[in-house]
Amino acid sequence: MSWFLGLGIVGLVLLVLSLVFDGVLEGVLDGIGGGLDGFLSLPVIAGFVSALGFTGAIVLGTTGTGAGVATGAGVATGVATAWLTWKFSRALMRDGATPAPRGDDLTGTGGSVVTAIPAHGYGEVLLYLAGQPVKYAAKAAAPVARGTEIWVESVLSTTSVTVRPVDR
Repeated sequence: MSWFLGLGIVGLVLLVLSLVFDGVLEGVLDGIGGGLDGFLSLPVIAGFVSALGFTGAIVLGTTGTGAGVATGAGVATGVATAWLTWKFSRALMRDGATPAPRGDDLTGTGGSVVTAIPAHGYGEVLLYLAGQPVKYAAKAAAPVARGTEIWVESVLSTTSVTVRPVDR
């Protein structure tokens, strides 16, 4: 029974290492499971080893059967756990299908003036890009006071925009 408990603990340690080092240890398995689309990743292997060990220990401790039956039950549970871990991790990896926001996405968005915009100079505006507040340098055709609501007319560069006050 101690062998099975040892395998279960080793699986948990592998899982913790894969979470703490977040992909650093994955390079060890790249050559082996590269074509299997992540089936031989550390979380999958950790799930298999843990399920094998703990299921084997439970079967061995609660029934009168031998180590062979406990190993068979552990392997069956380990395969099921590994498959579920693989499916869940693939579903999580597919979640990032939305493209990252770009500066051009700012055209037509609203915001407010943080630093007053002079007649022939730059001020600062607070805009929201993908729900995050971002401060940009801003230019306008006429002076705009601090706190005024604005619309972005165009993007001049990655850090500056042309704005106009909102007409109410």
